[in-house]
Amino acid sequence: MTNLNIPERHAAEISKKLSLPPGGIRRTIELLKEGATVPFISRYRKEATGNLDEEQIRRIRECLDSLEALEKRRKTVLETIESQGLLTEEMRERIWKVVNLRELEDLYLPYKPKRRTRAFLAREQGLEPLARLILSQPSLPEGLEKKAAEFRNDFVPKVSDVLQGARDIIAEGMSEDGEIRSGLRGLYSREALITSRIIKKKEEEALKYRDYFNWSEKLKKCPSHRILAVLRGAGEGYLRVHIQVEEEKVLQILRRRFVRERNECAEQVKEAAADACSRLLAPSLETEFLNAAKEAADEEAIKVFAGNLRQLLLAAPLGPKRILAIDPGYRTGCKLVCLDEQGSLLHHDVIFPHEPQKRRDEAAGKLRALAEEYGIEALSIGNGTAGRETEEFVREIDFGSHIPTFMVNEDGASVYSASREARKEMPDQDVTVRGAVSIGRRLMDPLSELVKIDPKSIGVGQYQHDVDQKKLRRSLDTVVESCVNLVGVNVNTAGPALLRYVSGMGTQLAERMVRFREEKGPFGSRKEFMQVSGMGPKAFEQSAGFLRIPEAENPLDRSAVHPESYGIVRQMASDQQCRVEDLMTSGERRSSIVLEKYIGDTAGLPTLRDILKELAKPGRDPRPQLEEFRFSDQVKTMDDLKPGMLLPGIVTNITRFGAFVDIGIKQDGLVHISELTDRFVRDPAEVVKVQEKVRVRVLQVDRERMRIGLSMKQI
Repeated sequence: MTNLNIPERHAAEISKKLSLPPGGIRRTIELLKEGATVPFISRYRKEATGNLDEEQIRRIRECLDSLEALEKRRKTVLETIESQGLLTEEMRERIWKVVNLRELEDLYLPYKPKRRTRAFLAREQGLEPLARLILSQPSLPEGLEKKAAEFRNDFVPKVSDVLQGARDIIAEGMSEDGEIRSGLRGLYSREALITSRIIKKKEEEALKYRDYFNWSEKLKKCPSHRILAVLRGAGEGYLRVHIQVEEEKVLQILRRRFVRERNECAEQVKEAAADACSRLLAPSLETEFLNAAKEAADEEAIKVFAGNLRQLLLAAPLGPKRILAIDPGYRTGCKLVCLDEQGSLLHHDVIFPHEPQKRRDEAAGKLRALAEEYGIEALSIGNGTAGRETEEFVREIDFGSHIPTFMVNEDGASVYSASREARKEMPDQDVTVRGAVSIGRRLMDPLSELVKIDPKSIGVGQYQHDVDQKKLRRSLDTVVESCVNLVGVNVNTAGPALLRYVSGMGTQLAERMVRFREEKGPFGSRKEFMQVSGMGPKAFEQSAGFLRIPEAENPLDRSAVHPESYGIVRQMASDQQCRVEDLMTSGERRSSIVLEKYIGDTAGLPTLRDILKELAKPGRDPRPQLEEFRFSDQVKTMDDLKPGMLLPGIVTNITRFGAFVDIGIKQDGLVHISELTDRFVRDPAEVVKVQEKVRVRVLQVDRERMRIGLSMKQI
């Protein structure tokens, strides 16, 4: 593999790691290097990649980023060792062959520029020859002390100081030995315990961590949420966390490697081994494994968060309807807004149906009048404070005909209402109106509205403030990008917050698209995109297929068919002696098309099959249809709950240990992973999805700790 050039080497390494064909990986890397986005490659370059899906392409990109970081570090290591005049061909070959950063750092450790360690000072004092002599463990006829006396000087006047310095050099050498570190990593991986202890006099203020006051667990079996919990406790100054193995087992590895004789020198080597173990290796490996555990826990938490966010963003939309949205409240009243089919604000008001005012008749009359005046087709009610009470009140009102009523998760609405995006959209309205508008728009199209909010404020993650924030942001942005491009975007109604996630767009181009639309009017065709400043050929190629124009004269502009394939579709229509519109409406005509006839340089069978599917359902929305839902009238608070009750609920969050379910009170209940189903599952996401409607049975109610145990078994 050392004879391969770097791109070929990377493709081979990624192929080995992901068990994917190297040819598809090589072409995927080329496309990524050319600036193509993952959604574009997975949707419109299937022939080049060998039909790799979006997840596979993202993993290729992640592996490529890691390998490029390794390559950059490899170059630095080689240059540093060469500058010291110590780079041999053998060392160059070993460095070239390593495939991960940890192996590379182990090789580099003996050559790494040192701080003024004890061993560094001992070398300055001329004790390295003695250290090498002791490590070789010869029998000295004159005795070790007499030999050591020859190395005394002004800095180390005593024999004991000389021997200590020699042991310091030996201990550091042991700690930098790549084989030793590799062997100890194996020991730690198998046997390390992670422990936490309460810091004295912190017991009362750290009660939420009482499960971890005197706790230990095998590190390899410790789930990510527990690792993040104890690390949070340590970060807040309540717990001390350690990762340890039995010291004697570490010493056995060192002695087997370095102690070869039974003499005075061997005894010095044993002492150096004990020092290396306690002072150098144990702290170093504890830090390494603690960081690795944190990194693995972060990745797991981020993965769960990303999965939940994806499900939330792809939740069923109601679609373009006239909405009356209510942001409930007690003392300050319920803020309400009326929105048109595009989500534009038509009217806003306040009603006071609850305590202390309790002007219920007046509120009901106002809601009836507004529903009639604005032709309201659905009601959207925030699920926060006074949400259930407001829903109950609204359902009692006779509107003359049935108006579907929906409870909407309002997490993050207040964050949005105070944001720059909200101020720009509604500069003349206060935060209360903006929050109510967000609640209404979430019902129409959760994706379009939620992209405006920092995902960490949406309420579907755990420990999101404890994990690596750069990795979290990158992962969540990836999820949003994937969802936006999967669904597609109406270019004439989308705001810049949504458009910026479209493949090939970005913030500046998104804002220019909106500005162009405001100045020139709605886009009539995809060709007009090229008139927008900054929309060059590359940006057009990447974005055009994901931007839809529902009112376009050309029916293909309403679809996910890429403009580069319009000629193929026109040829299909010509061969069928019909219009493109006829291909979209006639299944018989589409079934008569022989796809192999249209295979060319730019389109193979995978792309042609996609085109045919799109012609059957142009611009189809992959999201499910929204169904009306209501909580049980039996329960309003925790006091109403009794073990054995069967209740409807909505999944609000999924973790590795279970799913949280909203059952219509202020506190979500937990369905532990063992109570999700009668079969064994490793991941709750195998059973439920965020926003899924479920039925649960109450198992237990802990009012003191505000915990509700639920089950979905045999219901």
